[in-house]
Formats: sequence, structure tokens, C-alpha cells
Amino acid sequence: MQLAFLSSLYDRPGPWASVYLDTSRMDESARERRGLQARDACDELAALGADEATVRAVHEALSDWPRPAGEAGRAVFAARGEVVLDPPLATRPLAPQQVFWSALPRLGPLLDLAGREPVCLVAYIDRTGADLELRGPIGAMPAGRVEGRTWPVHRTSTAGWDERHFQLSVENTWEENAAEIAAAIVRATQETGAELVVLAGDPRERRTVHERLPGPLQAATVESEHGGRAAGASRVRLDEDVAAARREHLRRTEEAELERFRAARAPEGAGTEAGAGAAEGVPALVEAAREHRIAELLIRPEGPDAHREVWVGAEPDQLAVRRSETQYLGDTEPVAARADDALLRSAVATGAEVLRVWPEIDDEVPVGGLGALLRWPYQEREMEAATGG
Repeated sequence: MQLAFLSSLYDRPGPWASVYLDTSRMDESARERRGLQARDACDELAALGADEATVRAVHEALSDWPRPAGEAGRAVFAARGEVVLDPPLATRPLAPQQVFWSALPRLGPLLDLAGREPVCLVAYIDRTGADLELRGPIGAMPAGRVEGRTWPVHRTSTAGWDERHFQLSVENTWEENAAEIAAAIVRATQETGAELVVLAGDPRERRTVHERLPGPLQAATVESEHGGRAAGASRVRLDEDVAAARREHLRRTEEAELERFRAARAPEGAGTEAGAGAAEGVPALVEAAREHRIAELLIRPEGPDAHREVWVGAEPDQLAVRRSETQYLGDTEPVAARADDALLRSAVATGAEVLRVWPEIDDEVPVGGLGALLRWPYQEREMEAATGG
């Protein structure tokens, strides 16, 4: 998954308040319950040492009412008296309340949610165009609209020459509109980083668009028999299809990436300098992060290495295993941080992919819970040369 939407969390120094709340229960007492949740979370923040201005900002955000329809949880990140990110969650957090006060934003619980909710582009298609919707870990939002030709789009039942010519015009209209919709889907996936596409609409229209997608995107696209573009169309069954497609996509992706990681490991006893395409263990990963060589970060938060303490400076590549390694930290006042949070900051800053490894897929790889597929400097130089810089 790509975590570019979290980049605003690293534009300013900490320490950071990170608060996760389950707000999925909605009834007549919901507003009162939200107030109690806000008070409890802020009391816990203050007890952890958060400054008064940040506690107040978090309380104001958590007390905000009314809330968006369909919200299942809150993830509030604040520093120095300002709430920086406050996305409504489409999925309930795994715990009712989690509160952290730390040098870096605490992203582990959000990673759990994002890891179950790959970014998905849903296209609601009819003969004249499509509405695009982006679904991710922080809910759904419009992602564009395609308006193709509106005439002729309906066949007739007669068989005269004029009518056959009209039928051909209808076919041409469908083909042109399908090509335009497919092009819009390609652009939207490139711009949003969507990993999966779901096509909803009548069978012929879905199939025509599906066939016009490029090969790799075709493989990441599924069709749903439910839902549609018409106003008021029920989307309950479509939501079930999207959830099933996400689960299958996650399973295939995780298994494929773990197989890549196993194949790229160095022989036992060899370091990353031996030319391995993968690294695991905190020292090797810290070194790779300093050199911007992490292409994909693999995290199993249950592993012991995720909780290990490292030292970080103000910049994402300023990190070290020991505080005494000042030549790497480049900061006169480094602070302690969790290894997983420090490596996630580096991944966001360098555009690396992140894979949350679930125990049901593999509870031993990567060893210790942290690993990475690596890129190498010469690969970057070759890419720059190929693209003209």
C-alpha cells in the first residue's frame, strides 16, 4: 500500500498525540458518549505528558458534532496545539480506544486498518458514461465523472437498411464511450494509487470497459453484478462484492510479496552489502533507510523488532540504532522512537510501498517482524537515465 496521504504528519516536529476511537455505535445517546470518549482520551493524553494546547486541540476535534454518516472510527493526530490529520474511518479500529504520546505519530493501528482496506476504485457504468468513486481506509470519495456521447445509445427492433445503419451507430457510440471510460479509469488509478478496480453496471457495459483496460490493470479489475449508476440504486450487495474483492486482492498480493521477499534474502550470514535484495532486522533496515534503499517495507507489528527503540532526528533519514551514532543522526537533540514508526516515516518520505504482514499468512516472516525489499543506487541512476533525469 502507498501511505502518501500521511505525508502531512511529517511536515512538523513532535512530540505527537495519536488517538484512535471506535465510534461505530450510533443511537440517541451517541453525542453524549462521544463527549465521554473525548474526555477519557484527553485525560489519558495529559497523564502521558502531553502539553495543554495539544490536549485541548484533540478534545475539540473529538467533541465535534455532528459526524459524517457511516463513520466507524476516528484517528486524530496532533502536535504543538494543532490537529494535523483527522480522517473519519470507514472501518472500526481493532480496540475501542488507543491513546499515544510519542516522538513520532503512532501509525501501527492505522496500518492495521489500511492493511485490510486497500485503495479501491469503483466505476458505476452505464451506456453514456461513468461515475468513479475512490474507497480507502478513510472512507469513500468521488474520483471523477465521465460523460460520453448520449445519442444514439438504444437499439431498435426493425431490420431495414436505415435501421441497420442506426444499429451500427449505436454500437459505435457504445465502443467510444467504453474507451473513454477505460481511459478515465487508467488515469484515476495512476493519480490515486488505487490497487484494485471494481466495475458495476450492466454486463455488456462492464465487459466492454474491462476489455479496453491495459493488461496489468485488467488483472486487478473485477466485475460486480450489483449496483449501478442510476440514482437510488441499491449498493448493499455491491459493498459485499467490494469487500470480497479486497480480501482476495490482499491474499494474492501478500503471498506474492512474501515470496519475493524470501527469494531476495541474502544467504545466511551475508549482509546487505553482499547484494541481497532484501533485509531484515533493525540494524540492517536502519542502514537501508538512511540510504533511501527501501522499496517496500514489510511490517508484522506483533514481532519484537517493531517495538525496539531507535533514535531519530528531524529528517526521515536521520535514524540510528544507538544515540551515540551522531554521524548518522545529524541532530544535536535526537529522540527515542519505536522502530516501526521511524521506518514508516522513512517509507512515506521516499515513496516506498508498505505491506502489513498478517499472522494468518505467515507468523515468522520477516524475522522479528520488520523487513524490506531493497532498491539499489545504480537502479535509481538507470531509471533517471531512461527517463531523461
